[in-house]
Amino acid sequence: MACGGTSVGAALIAGGYGVNGGSVNYGSEPYTDYNSSYLWDVTSGSHGNCGNLLCEATSGYDGPTGLGTPNGSAAF
Repeated sequence: MACGGTSVGAALIAGGYGVNGGSVNYGSEPYTDYNSSYLWDVTSGSHGNCGNLLCEATSGYDGPTGLGTPNGSAAF
């Protein structure tokens, strides 16, 4: 049996909010309380060839990776 994608991602994010002990506000905390030290910024890679931030990772916010990946539970 294979597992991954949303099935694993949703559980990991829910666990991050649970470990942090804070309330869940529709996932807005990483955006409203943004602190770059709480997230790893993914700056390379792509999921298409459209030539802009919707398809290619770059420094800061981009389509494929958003603000980045959590660096511990403080991002939540």
